[in-house]
Amino acid sequence: MNRFAFSQLDSVDAVRCPCGWSRRSFAHEDNPLATVHLVDIAEDARPHYHRKMTEIYVILEGEGHMELDGQLIPVRPLSSVMIHPGCRHRAVGKLRLLNIPIPAFDPEDEWFD
Repeated sequence: MNRFAFSQLDSVDAVRCPCGWSRRSFAHEDNPLATVHLVDIAEDARPHYHRKMTEIYVILEGEGHMELDGQLIPVRPLSSVMIHPGCRHRAVGKLRLLNIPIPAFDPEDEWFD
């Protein structure tokens, strides 16, 4: 058994998510540690939060804002944000980002007001 995993993010099928479109690597039941998502932010990105997951966003392309508990923080390429459980958040603008959920992404841990 390999002690590594490999994924080509641009070859992973995109799925609709509250932020837009996400390509999720390492998202399988036997991986509880972390996942990596390539996310294209949509205009209709919805504010949401997680009760268990911490997320790290790294902006790859575009300029816009992160809305974090009601505050707008300007972001541009190579901005990074750590979003702790309970923080209501969304990305605003035409952005492409890496999202690293810790522990691994769980679709049951997406909450909306």
